[in-house]
Amino acid sequence: QVQLVESGGGLVQAGGSLRLSCAASGSILSINAMGWYRQAPGKQRELVAVITRWRTTNYADSVKGRFTISVDNAKNTVDLQMNSLKPEDTAVYYCHLRDGREFWGQGTLVTVSS
Repeated sequence: QVQLVESGGGLVQAGGSLRLSCAASGSILSINAMGWYRQAPGKQRELVAVITRWRTTNYADSVKGRFTISVDNAKNTVDLQMNSLKPEDTAVYYCHLRDGREFWGQGTLVTVSS
């Protein structure tokens, strides 16, 4: 099995920054992609950002220019740098990994106050 452990969530004022980190461990095969999703109260889980094994990235339109995803393949970690945070970024953020299978972290809460 594969375990994903997230860290870095918390409470921040609008305009502030947070950095989320996710560490993958266990029986990982060849990673195809790692990324971050989020789920706000009453809403469906949505993609925030993903980075593939070829280092290509994809961002939700709502976070482009504010969030940056990065990966350390040697350590099997993926980070999400979030700047200029808005109240609408408030959500539980989930780390995601694909290696032919799919794995999810337990989630970390990000709260942005206005």
